[in-house]
Amino acid sequence: MESGGRPSLGQFILLGTSSVVTAVLYSLYRQKAQVAQELKGAKRIHLGEDLKSILSEAPGKCVPYAVIEGAVRSVKETLNSQFVENCKGVIQRLTLQEHKMVWNRTTRLWNDCSKIIHQRTNVVPFDLVPHEDGMDVAVRVLKPLDSLDLGLETVYEKFHPSVQSFTDVIGHYISGEQPKGVQETEEMLKVGAALTGVGELVLDSSCIRLQPPKQGMQYYLSSQDFDSLLQRQESSVRLWKVLTLVFGFATCATLFFILRKQYVQRRERLRLQQMEEAFREHEAQLLSRANPEDRESLKNACVMCLSSFRSCVFLECGHVCSCAECYHALPEPKRCPICRQAITRVIPLYNS
Repeated sequence: MESGGRPSLGQFILLGTSSVVTAVLYSLYRQKAQVAQELKGAKRIHLGEDLKSILSEAPGKCVPYAVIEGAVRSVKETLNSQFVENCKGVIQRLTLQEHKMVWNRTTRLWNDCSKIIHQRTNVVPFDLVPHEDGMDVAVRVLKPLDSLDLGLETVYEKFHPSVQSFTDVIGHYISGEQPKGVQETEEMLKVGAALTGVGELVLDSSCIRLQPPKQGMQYYLSSQDFDSLLQRQESSVRLWKVLTLVFGFATCATLFFILRKQYVQRRERLRLQQMEEAFREHEAQLLSRANPEDRESLKNACVMCLSSFRSCVFLECGHVCSCAECYHALPEPKRCPICRQAITRVIPLYNS
């Protein structure tokens, strides 16, 4: 706190930073809470023979936000795994990820770093069908790559370490980058895998479609069941809520600390002002009762003991108000009894 009672620049920065972080966390918490609330309000529809009749009776033959669970079935062709035999799917994602060590000039440490150097995703049309056999009903899944939680299973993963000569090692050490190798990964959504879809369910002619919902709601295609998916979203909401409360409490504590400091500083200024007024009244009374030859000596008396002459100049404020004995008796850190500024230097005052 500055001598004038105003908060310091550091306190302003701390209060502003904590307030901004709290506002950002609260905004994210509200978004997560809204997503979880929309997901909780989604209509769960059983994938069975009565699905078409349910959609036919719905307004516009559409359920804006529905939950459907079933098994994956390809419409025509399937995608074969490049590394695993007899592994078929409808979505295939191939990824090459480079791993290397990078020298951090700030921390003076080697840090792990990874970067995707190539990624390709292949998709073929597929349906969701009931887990039970003998039911002639299917839901066509549209735009699966637009979903947030695409339940892909890792079917192949291999790390290819980099081969380096001695000169390569020296060169990489000097450049600050040491390659470790390349990781090759294949992920697939297998045929027959259980899938939970949350989106807009539409009956179009004789075809039922699951597509991304409108009005900004989230689109899900998850390998988890709906209850697990909802529980995960609610856990995320609780986490963001706790973070918001923690930073909100820190903001309130910082604000309370600044206000309390200002209150204490203001109370101290009022107390010193009252003491100064009382001293001036007492000095005026002494001057009125003193002899004419003693009045000049009273005007130059120490403001603390009123018995010795003023013999110290306080810097940086410049007040001359104390004798040497009273100055040494001041508590640490020493402050001017008139303005309460910190005393950095004392210059002796000599009267000739």
